[in-house]
Amino acid sequence: MREPGAIVLVACYELGHQPLAVAWPAAFLEREGYAPAVMDVSVEPFDPDRVRRAKLVAISVPMHTALRLGVTVARRVREVNPTCHIAFYGLYATLNAGHLLGGLVDSVMSGEIEGALVDLVRKLEGGKLASGSLPPAPAGPRPVLAKLNFPAPSRVALPSLKKYTHLERDGGLELVGYVEASRGCKHLCRHCPIPPVYGGRFFVVPVDVLLADVRQQVQAGATHITFGDPDFLNGPGHAMAVARALHAAFPSLSFDVTAKVEHLLRHRDRLRELARLGCAFIVSAAESLSDTVLANLDKGHTRADIETALRLTAEAGITLRPTWVAFTPWTTLEDYRELLDFVESNGLVDAIDPVQFSIRLLVPPGSLLLESAALRPFLGELVEGQFYHRWIHPDPRMEALHAAVSPLVAAAADHREDAAVTFQRVRELADQRAGAAPRPVSAPAARRKRPPRLTEPWFC
Repeated sequence: MREPGAIVLVACYELGHQPLAVAWPAAFLEREGYAPAVMDVSVEPFDPDRVRRAKLVAISVPMHTALRLGVTVARRVREVNPTCHIAFYGLYATLNAGHLLGGLVDSVMSGEIEGALVDLVRKLEGGKLASGSLPPAPAGPRPVLAKLNFPAPSRVALPSLKKYTHLERDGGLELVGYVEASRGCKHLCRHCPIPPVYGGRFFVVPVDVLLADVRQQVQAGATHITFGDPDFLNGPGHAMAVARALHAAFPSLSFDVTAKVEHLLRHRDRLRELARLGCAFIVSAAESLSDTVLANLDKGHTRADIETALRLTAEAGITLRPTWVAFTPWTTLEDYRELLDFVESNGLVDAIDPVQFSIRLLVPPGSLLLESAALRPFLGELVEGQFYHRWIHPDPRMEALHAAVSPLVAAAADHREDAAVTFQRVRELADQRAGAAPRPVSAPAARRKRPPRLTEPWFC
């Protein structure tokens, strides 16, 4: 197991960023004397030669898209190397253990997995495990929630930052680094995959470890850092210490964070300082303007709170980039059209990637939504191999609208169509479904000032 390449860590998709979910396990393994190889199939081809030499292939599945891609990778691994041990790790690994451990995968783990991964390697090294030797426990594998001693992530073997998402700012493109100041989340939003794994807990990364990771990415050319924390303000004291240390060490570096609407309100007094320290924009899971939908998702905020958050961030000089779950069983056609009007009237067209207008509520195995009485009337069967529970909207017009919007925004993203043009086309579809008269269409100003954004538009 200590031969170079005996362990292969595979990333499938990490929101367009250089995969931290591979860089960190690599660092833990290297600290113990192992020499893992890495592969990121989102930006480089599957390498059968690398896999053929492996005794363990560990595949990162932090999100639904990565899981689906990971299954395809695992099948190819099994074809190339039938005897190697295949492990899946990440949020979606234990949620889907029942399917994955049914013959495709030998072990799954989620949560704070790096120590458990090292333990797995040691067992394989000692001959205590073989392919197919880890049947699931009666209750299924449990997430690992032990505090870790973090080394700096190992990025040397990963593809260049140039292959990943860029920051689009003032007409130019800049390289982007990706770090985490914390992992997990203390909140229990019902539609999120984090609560079933972390159960309301989160773990902070030491400031010196984070700065070491930032430093190696700055040396690789990054001028902007994305904090991948599910909520940067889960621990506001730690978050502000990180932001201050980052600015002190790299004064010209900008960054973006993700934070809940309720945290933006609760910590409003910190927003101006975040802006001064280099925060270019904040992503916030607004999800819906419907208080009914927000209550069913247990988001912890209301429409009025979203409006307040927009005002507070604007006053602080930070762009707010809301994300949405535009299609839920409780979202009416009028809700959808009102969302589009809200986006336009609040000057958010350029702050929202149009793919957000196609996002449909995902209900994976283990989701807290499966316990919701509000969802039960619309819930269908588990779609095997696709890793989600089907649901049907009570209004056929909304199903038809989703079927029309999804390919429209996907094609627009592929062709890098102006967001304002795509927005108008989406609204035209919504008006048509509602039987409303078409609205006048005007060409957006080509040279208008747009807020900074990442070139990767997908969020799931």
